[in-house]
Amino acid sequence: MSFFGDFPPLRTKICGITSLEDAEAAIRSGADALGFNFAPQSKRRIDFLGTKSWIDSLAGKITRIAVVVNPLPEDLADLRDAGCFEAVQFHGDETPEFCASAGFPTWIKAVRVKDLKSVREALKYPTPYLLLDAWDPTQYGGTGQRLDWDRVRDVVIDHEEKKFILAGGLDPANVRDAVRIVRPFAVDVAGGVEIDPRHKDEYLVREFIRIAKST
Repeated sequence: MSFFGDFPPLRTKICGITSLEDAEAAIRSGADALGFNFAPQSKRRIDFLGTKSWIDSLAGKITRIAVVVNPLPEDLADLRDAGCFEAVQFHGDETPEFCASAGFPTWIKAVRVKDLKSVREALKYPTPYLLLDAWDPTQYGGTGQRLDWDRVRDVVIDHEEKKFILAGGLDPANVRDAVRIVRPFAVDVAGGVEIDPRHKDEYLVREFIRIAKST
């Protein structure tokens, strides 16, 4: 099943993949999408030239999403033209115009939810896919901080035209409650299924997906 498409069922995205071994483990565990982080400041950043061959080898097995933060147009073009990704996720301060003109047919806009105004601003982006992440004044995601689910629940309910991806501090212990409260299109996890910031734990990945999809 492609990560993108009609809803339901709930989708799961495992983000911050740094190795072929972790990618294959997530696929075995039933993930619908993998996120590959190319933001220079991220502790889960990977070098595209060094990883392109094994990311390319995953074609047809999983939806591959390139995660970028305020990318240079030329770097974004390299990711797009390589043909290794089904979508891109903009996780910085990119404008609606920049995202729409990037040349990816499918894209996600992430928003760090400081307040409801920040969510309403994100609704202006011309994409059905919005990722809701926890607010941090200095970091663009991957902090492990938990999003306030009650704060975003009504926005998700009121905007059925959008497909919300819930992130921010999720793990196997809390994903069931998160899904029940917010009822998102998908859930996204990085740190909540890791041994350390660059290595996933296959058991935690499997449990996260199992619990999320059974809720």
